[in-house]
Amino acid sequence: MDPKSTYREGEDKSKEAWRDADGETSLADHVGNAGDELREQLGNAGDAVDRTWDDATDSAKKAQRGADGEDLADKIGNAGDDLRNSAEDVTR
Repeated sequence: MDPKSTYREGEDKSKEAWRDADGETSLADHVGNAGDELREQLGNAGDAVDRTWDDATDSAKKAQRGADGEDLADKIGNAGDDLRNSAEDVTR
């Protein structure tokens, strides 16, 4: 689980607990909980799409760089992409 997803889940659970603190679960509490759950799921889906897009563009860049033979600039570009991906993997 990545940090953003963990944060969203914790935020939703704390809001749900706050809504239930009075011992009664009203229609507004149910609607609020459903809205929070929807926001969490959409946020997680957006993060997944973002990661997939980044992976696809990195693959396309590597293919383009290697199409005419790999020179020093291509190697540096690929190394920069790999370094950025490694840093992102640590934060996921």
